[in-house]
Amino acid sequence: MSESVSSDLSSTQTLERRKHLRVRGVFDEAIMLIEPFFAPENHWGSNSLDHLAYRTLRNHYPDMSADEVHVLVVAARRVFASR
Repeated sequence: MSESVSSDLSSTQTLERRKHLRVRGVFDEAIMLIEPFFAPENHWGSNSLDHLAYRTLRNHYPDMSADEVHVLVVAARRVFASR
């Protein structure tokens, strides 16, 4: 591999790929807020209460966009599914 190609690769590897940095900053707090909606004992029939998680986050973080709230809920769903 030539030196110019390796330097190009190293510069692209250091670029930030995340798009929702603000979401990362509130993730721990948001997870605690919406954890009850993902508990297996709190499902309604076989349906989760995701819609309540969305509503809670929108009320708690009114300046957050709908996309950012969606990212939080999807990430929370993954976290709680892996437990």
